[in-house]
Amino acid sequence: MKIVKVRSWLQDLDNKRPYTIAFKTVSQVRNAFVEIELENGIIGLGSGNPSQYVVGESLDECIARLQPENLEFLIGKDIREIQSLLWRVFNRTPDNPAARAALDIALHDAYGQHLGIPVWKYLGRCVKPLATSVTIGIKNVAETVAETEEYYGEGFRVIKVKLGLDVEEDIERMAKMRERYGDEIIIRIDANQGYDLNTTIDFFNRTKKYNIELIEQPIAAKAVDEMKSLPAEIREKIAADESIISAKDAIRLLDGTRACEIFNIKLMKCGGIFQGQRIASIARAADIDLMWGCNDESAVSITAALNVAYSFPNTKYIDLDGSLDLAKDVVKGGFTIKNGYMEPSDKPGFGFERID
Repeated sequence: MKIVKVRSWLQDLDNKRPYTIAFKTVSQVRNAFVEIELENGIIGLGSGNPSQYVVGESLDECIARLQPENLEFLIGKDIREIQSLLWRVFNRTPDNPAARAALDIALHDAYGQHLGIPVWKYLGRCVKPLATSVTIGIKNVAETVAETEEYYGEGFRVIKVKLGLDVEEDIERMAKMRERYGDEIIIRIDANQGYDLNTTIDFFNRTKKYNIELIEQPIAAKAVDEMKSLPAEIREKIAADESIISAKDAIRLLDGTRACEIFNIKLMKCGGIFQGQRIASIARAADIDLMWGCNDESAVSITAALNVAYSFPNTKYIDLDGSLDLAKDVVKGGFTIKNGYMEPSDKPGFGFERID
């Protein structure tokens, strides 16, 4: 079953509310989309949205890589040779992980439709539904509590809070959330490299009583040796994010003293399901837990991340709320969500229904 056409475009999906993290404020959400059409009319859909600060790829560079003249190598190839195609995509887009992810996702979607089964069934599901966290940006204490109240009312019980600008206010935010909700909610935090070594230790020690579930990337991504010097009780809570882009990074984090006990895999960092599986397999061999995260993304790529996340038994956390605050999207379906718990579609491929 041959590929006969590849098409790409850029679309603004709008953001319902801007939010701030340690190194930027997000107010606009633009995603690159790609369609891969087979000779029988099946169309696989993929999307990408890079974080230039993290991977060095701009959205303009992503969409440029997805132009037709750069994708001729796929035309005439058989979708049934999907592993070979994924390697080709990997080798042709070494510096464009989000473009690579968009192609990877579209290929998986087309292949699942060709087989007539959901992608998660092809990948092999082994995890029951998990509750995604929903993210609160850097805000003052009152605004943090108010947004927590909103999410709580919608049925979410796992809240991830962005920190990293003012440790005293960060600690107060934790205190007020626990005061208001007790143990009714799970709190995760993400400092996005906003702390240094000593601040991380100080924050951890002063918030132990608030039962923080995990701490994402508190210090600089390149400061792996500093991460490894943290006390063991802190490293057990650390989820590496910006520090882990590739399989090589996974090995580096585990070499000698472990820098963390959780890997946060994002398809937009590593370049799709194919490369995410490589990182996840290293983690599984080393008894490292997995968290699967996202950028501000269409439900297209969120669905892909959910499908692969559930195929690894060491997946313990999902943070796949990237499409929930979009004002619009190009699809509906792909997954359902109830009280925060995410369930992938039973339809062939990723189960999208186009709405644009």
